[in-house]
Amino acid sequence: MAERRLRADALSNRARIVQVARDLLSSTSELPMNAVAKAAGVGQGTLYRNFPTREALLAEVYRADVDQLVASAGTLLGEHDAATAFRRWLDNVADYARVKRGVLAALEPGSGHELAASHTGPIGEAIDRLLAAGREEGTIRADVTSRDVLILLGFLSRLDEASAAESAHHILDLIFHGLRTRGGERPRAEGAAETGG
Repeated sequence: MAERRLRADALSNRARIVQVARDLLSSTSELPMNAVAKAAGVGQGTLYRNFPTREALLAEVYRADVDQLVASAGTLLGEHDAATAFRRWLDNVADYARVKRGVLAALEPGSGHELAASHTGPIGEAIDRLLAAGREEGTIRADVTSRDVLILLGFLSRLDEASAAESAHHILDLIFHGLRTRGGERPRAEGAAETGG
């Protein structure tokens, strides 16, 4: 019982460290480890036991954000129609992009790009799931691929904070409306006869 409680405490400490680091990245790319430990309410020993280097902590912040973003696709599809789920998922992408900008700014360029590239697959799979649901519903264009969407979303991690705060959701709206079938209506079956003007 005591061992289980210790394990739960250790997991709680680790999760708190990651969340604190995530929050601090919104205000600084320096991310001093002593500031993380202080804000998380843990000792330096606990911090370094979980994350031996600053790079390891940054990688975990990024991984946790990717996991959360990917998982949210299924959650949203379970709660909304496909088009609404996709649009709300794009709002989650805006939050993820903010964290990604912070992580990449805090890492050496080479390791930052390598980290981002290593997580493209799961994000692409989440997009494929959303696209498939939208096509089934008839609200998302059939000619759009997850690669297309990833390219369109790539701009978010390149915006500075001021630009992102001002325009990210507006630009996501533009992207989303470009993905939709005309007027959001169910597309005709291939070869169906045209009717009316």
